[in-house]
Amino acid sequence: MRRSLLLLTAATTALVLAALLVPLTLLTRTHAADRATAEATARAQWVAHALGPALATADERASAEQTVESVNGTNLPATSLILADDTVIGPRVHQETDPVRLARTGRAFTYEPESGGRLVLVPVQGAKNGTAVVQVTLSERQLYAGTLASWLVLAGIGVGLVLLGLLLADRLGARLVGATRRLARTADRLAAGDLTARATPEGPPELRLVAGELNRLAARIDTLLAAERENAADLAHRLRTPMAALRLDAETLRDPDEAHRIAADVLALEHSVDDVIRKARRPLREAPRADLAAVARERAAFWAPLAEDQNRATSTTTPAHAVQVPVPEDELVAALDALIGNVLDHTPQGTAFALTVVVTPAHEAELTVTDEGPGFPGATAPGRGTSGAGSTGLGLDIARRTAEEAGGRFETASTSEGARVTLTFPPAPREGTPSREGGAPPPGETPTGETPSAPPAPTG
Repeated sequence: MRRSLLLLTAATTALVLAALLVPLTLLTRTHAADRATAEATARAQWVAHALGPALATADERASAEQTVESVNGTNLPATSLILADDTVIGPRVHQETDPVRLARTGRAFTYEPESGGRLVLVPVQGAKNGTAVVQVTLSERQLYAGTLASWLVLAGIGVGLVLLGLLLADRLGARLVGATRRLARTADRLAAGDLTARATPEGPPELRLVAGELNRLAARIDTLLAAERENAADLAHRLRTPMAALRLDAETLRDPDEAHRIAADVLALEHSVDDVIRKARRPLREAPRADLAAVARERAAFWAPLAEDQNRATSTTTPAHAVQVPVPEDELVAALDALIGNVLDHTPQGTAFALTVVVTPAHEAELTVTDEGPGFPGATAPGRGTSGAGSTGLGLDIARRTAEEAGGRFETASTSEGARVTLTFPPAPREGTPSREGGAPPPGETPTGETPSAPPAPTG
């Protein structure tokens, strides 16, 4: 858009200047010729007036030669005196017979010979031996003297006007393009789910109108989403009463195993309903952002006492700087607790595990939880709702959902050393305020984020 505006301005300005400057250059050429002709005519009339009395006396030739010689010089038009007997006093240039004969009739005029230039002929009245003629010859260079300089000045003015037009067009284009780009960035933020984004009405009226309509659209979407969240929360609340009744009914079953299984299913359903309510009640304007490194260090410290009781060696490796990911901090805490709890529940006591946070060359954040247990049974990783130890697998499901809802990936694998679970998150957007600032490591950690701990000595 900016380049097109510059090209259009350059073409328009050049056409307008051509329409003005071409006639102006021709006018300067004509004006230069008229000025030179007027000066030559004045010179010829002065010489004719000066030679009139001299040609009326006997010593006309000597006096005429002296006068003609005085008016000729370097870079001056050639001035000649043609006597009645066709004798020429002065430079012999462009001596035309017919114009001289016409001038002897008493007429003063200018004449343009075919060879170029211009002749000015003025008769000398009162000559003793007939009418003499003063001829001033202008060459092409003398006739159009100063024209080239005038043309250069006009060309400079034209170039300056074109550059000025381009500068003004560039400033105008920068304003238009800047307003359009800012409007596009606002639309991109809205498309990415940032409903707090609003466009600033600026630029031409059309862009102001689009910005206003975009803001109204964002507000409308915000209102509709808030209503939908309220409806979801209300529906979830209505499910609490039937679930409570279902739990009471399960407790009345005679078969303890069946009662325990149904109670576990009801508990899982309650957790899901609580998750729906929590997400529905979350403010729409909350910026999903958390420091993965800080959360990993905090949760490792939280689970350290239980790991120590189970005689497990643990280590936590994180960058010293903050690793921001587009996940609410509470969801990140829940995912980490689920993964660590999965290790503690489904591996033998004394099995070591480690937490690692790294930033990949693609600027993605990777959280890896590894253990030295038996790994996942079978050739494939556990699916949704299952695990390798006979549990419901909700821990892995929570971690999977957390990664995928943030636009990341969830991967599990069995290695020769045990199981490995990797959560990959995209980088958090620059907009918004982090919900957790990366700070100093908890007590006991090294500056690089490495927190190794050895298993306690067994007691008898």
